[in-house]
This record gives sequence, structure tokens and C-alpha cells, in this order.
Amino acid sequence: MSGEEVEAESDEDVAADEPDPDAPAASEAANENAELFGVWDVTEIAYEDPSTKRYMTVTPIAHTMGRHASKQFQKSEISLVERLINRLMQTDENTGKKQQTTRIVRDAFDVIHERTEENPVQILVRAVENAAPREETVRLKYGGISVPKAVDVAPQRRVDQALLFISDGVANATYKSSTSAAEALANELIAAADYDADASYSISQKEERERVAAAAR
Repeated sequence: MSGEEVEAESDEDVAADEPDPDAPAASEAANENAELFGVWDVTEIAYEDPSTKRYMTVTPIAHTMGRHASKQFQKSEISLVERLINRLMQTDENTGKKQQTTRIVRDAFDVIHERTEENPVQILVRAVENAAPREETVRLKYGGISVPKAVDVAPQRRVDQALLFISDGVANATYKSSTSAAEALANELIAAADYDADASYSISQKEERERVAAAAR
């Protein structure tokens, strides 16, 4: 074999090893095999509520750098875990502390797994499904009189409200308390997943809102 042929083969090998700049960053198979926080599998999550399944996306990516912010309702396309992280940040003290809040959620998932021996992502999905209100009230004005009226809640708003109730429950549990945020989040998610209205703030808020709506029918 001549020196030119050897050089040509070596050039071909180098070209084969170099990544294609036009190729996607990762294949679908690689995304499917990825795990949330490098630990939790998200490929076999079960959904019990068909109405909210479309609006609860579970992916192994917990930080999308705000790619959904430029398009209306694009939030339903990002991971439910990241939406929980973003909701926990929406307080005066924690605004913008994404890495700190991510560590809190990661530690809470470890606590959930130690207590329940289940996938904490599945616990989160079940908690959101249980805490999502199905009915609420709006105010209708007839002349100078304001009358409450019961209405059904849209599926996307149901998920939003469930995440709000969960984050409010964590904030209340940690306010002037020695309970850590990760511990409070784990307690809230486990109680909501078990539909324990006595221990879960989010479940109690959901039942209260539905009770008021039932009275306004």
C-alpha cells in the first residue's frame, strides 16, 4: 500500500470521527435513555387522569433555559419537574435562585424514595393529579350585584393551580420553622399523592375551592 493511500485512509478516519455540525445535539434514543438528575427513570410514568395527561410533560431535563417563555402556553411542553422548580422560586426571597431550588427538589426526591421506595417522579405526577381542582368560582356582575358562579376548570389551569397549592404548602411549612425546604416538599408531595387532606395543604385547598364552587352552583 502506497503512502498516499495510507494518508487518504487516515483522513477518512478523522473525518468519520468528527461530529456533523448540522446533526442534532442528541438522538432520540439518547434522550429516552437519559435519567432525571442522573438517577430517576421517566419513561414509565403512569397517568391516572386523562384530562391533565396532555399538559404534564415529564422529561429528564430539569433546566431548559427559558426556551418556552417566548410562546404562549409553551409551558406545557417543558418538564413538570422544571415547572415545580419555577413555581417554588416565585417568592420575594427566592426569585431567580434556580440552582438552589433545583437542589431542593433533588434532595426532596431522595427523601421521597427513601420513605416510599417509589419513583419520586411518579409521586409528583400523582400529587399534581390529586391536587388539581376540577371546579372553581367566578364573579358575574348583574347591574350592581356581584354573584359567584361555579365553572369547570380548564385542564391546563388545573395543573397550574396544583403546582401553586404545592408550592404554597411548602412555603407555609417552612415559614419560621426548623423544617428544611426539601423535607417540607417531600412531606407535601407524599401526602398529596396519598390524598391525605389532613396532612396535605394542597389537597385541603383543592377541597375548599371545590366546596365553595358546589355551593355556588
